[in-house]
This record gives sequence, structure tokens and C-alpha cells, in this order.
Amino acid sequence: MIDFLSFFEEMPIWMKLGWVVGVLALFWILEGYYRLTAIKYKKVKHAGVNFIFLLFTMGINVGFGALTLGVFFWIDANQFGVLHWIDASPVIELLLAILALDLVAQYGVHYFLHKVKWMWRLHIIHHSDTKVDVTTGTRHHPLDFTIRESFALFTVLIMGMPIAYYLFYRILSVFFTYFTHANINLGKADKVLSYLFVTPTMHKFHHHKELPWTDTNFGNMFSIWDRLFGTYLYADHRKIEYGLDIVDDLKDEDVFYQLKIPFDKSIKTK
Repeated sequence: MIDFLSFFEEMPIWMKLGWVVGVLALFWILEGYYRLTAIKYKKVKHAGVNFIFLLFTMGINVGFGALTLGVFFWIDANQFGVLHWIDASPVIELLLAILALDLVAQYGVHYFLHKVKWMWRLHIIHHSDTKVDVTTGTRHHPLDFTIRESFALFTVLIMGMPIAYYLFYRILSVFFTYFTHANINLGKADKVLSYLFVTPTMHKFHHHKELPWTDTNFGNMFSIWDRLFGTYLYADHRKIEYGLDIVDDLKDEDVFYQLKIPFDKSIKTK
């Protein structure tokens, strides 16, 4: 187990980048063969727009990377956090760390991004995509992503987790982010898998343009949080319409329009 975790701790940057590109490429290809929804659009152009937001994300990651390292050094020096106060095996500790991050840094922050008005304005960009596919997982306003990273850092501190646990979680999170946004149809397996994990069809209801569906299925990896807190939904995916009813759908690929959405007072939010 130690050797397994050490691999992620020592994983070079080129390999991490390769993982992101590889997972994106995998689901990009699968979308061509196992489509959930027939979308008429210029796929490469759409991806290019969403990748611009990915560049912002990568830049923020660099800044948070330095801050995160400082937190890990402090945790280790002071033996601070839940995992330092309990006596458990590395396997149990890793599981607890992943569950805590998925609850707080994924489900929890995602819930607040929908329910807190000023946070929702930042999150609108992610939902304004009218052609949801694997690249939609990269589409976040820089301030939206900053809030997400702050929640993750808070969870790391409270749990007192070693850096290897966090890096393993990040690898899993990348996979699930692109998996759940991918325009792929798993057939009956999707509903079965959704009892434990967030699946592509399950997450698409979250991208429906109108309430109440937009405020469901907040999870990233595990669907247990949505079931536990009453936000789980699984219905007829053929009724899903992507985008949002409060913004101009025709400008979903206008980067400057999207970046200004949080500050555009003409856009009336809930």
C-alpha cells in the first residue's frame, strides 16, 4: 500500500498532464460511438472554447499547488487533523480521505454554488453550455474554480491527510469529472451504477436548463451524498435540455460574454 501511494506522491507533472489528456481523449472517442444525445455542433470549436477555461484552471492550480504544499508541511509538522487522531490502517485512512473530499470539496461546495446567490453567478458559466460533452468538465469560471480549491484545501487541513492521499483523490476526480460529463450512453448499466457512483446520464439531469432538475445530482464520484441529502434524481433523459433559461444560449461559446456573466446585472438569478 505504501508503494502504491508513493507512486502518486512521486508522479511527475508530465504523467499527470498525460492522465488529463488521456481521459479526455478516451471519452471524446467513446462519444463518437456510444452517444447519449445527438448534438448538432462543431465539436472541435466547442472544445476549443471550453479548453480556454481549462487554461485558467491550470493557472490557478499552479498557485494553489504552492499553498497546498505549505499546508501539508504544516500538517505533518504539527500532526494535526482527524487522521492523526485515529488509529486506522492506510486503506481505511485513504477511504476516509476520499469520502471527506468528495463530500466537502465536491458535493458540499457544489451545493453552495447553486444555493448561494453570488456563488451561483460564478457557476452559471458551467451550466450555460448548450452542448454538454466531455469538454464541459473543463468549463469553470476562474473564481468558481478558486472556491472549489479552497474547499478542498480546508478538507485536507481538517482531515490532516498526507499528500499521497490527496493526489490519489485528484487522479480519481479527473476521471469522474470527464466521465460524468461525457456524452455517452451506458444503457441499463448507467442506472445500476448510479446507486453508488455518479454516472453520465445521472449527471445530465443536473445540466437541464430549468429547475428543479438543475438543483439535483450535485455529486462527483459517489451518488450516496445525493441519496442521503435528498437531491438524487433519475428520470427520462430524453426530456433534458441543456443550457440555462436565464442567459443567452446563442452566446454559450462567446468567452468574453461568459466571463462577464457573474458581473452582468441584467442577468436575473434565482
